[in-house]
Amino acid sequence: MAEPAAFDYTTAAVGSAWPALSLPPVTRLTLALYCGASGDHNPLHVDQDFAREAGLGDVIAHGMLVMGYMGRTVTRFVPQTALLAFNTRFQAMTRVGDQITCTGEVIAHETDANGRPCLRLALRATDQKGEVKTQGEALIALPG
Repeated sequence: MAEPAAFDYTTAAVGSAWPALSLPPVTRLTLALYCGASGDHNPLHVDQDFAREAGLGDVIAHGMLVMGYMGRTVTRFVPQTALLAFNTRFQAMTRVGDQITCTGEVIAHETDANGRPCLRLALRATDQKGEVKTQGEALIALPG
């Protein structure tokens, strides 16, 4: 996964694309590691038999894992302390083998309740087929 050489979010104009983040395919190991790190031990994410009995065919990735990927898309360039708000709407299940790419676009320049200048981003996570897995927004405080 090659990182962009540089991206200056402080000068990003409305309509500007945010650098995409492409991740390796989701594996069973990915899910097991996320399960342990998050404490989310729902068997839908790690137990194939349970997932099949639930009608899913196979295990599915944690929605919060994909949201975490979207967050990484932002925090590669923005200090975590500048991330003022972050939300998502889950739209489709992510399965083993799906390769997630997160993209973003600057949709507004705003001022927050404290008078700080901010950027609002629209974010989206899609798989290798272009299916939207989750989308949301982030509000980022600009320095200064």
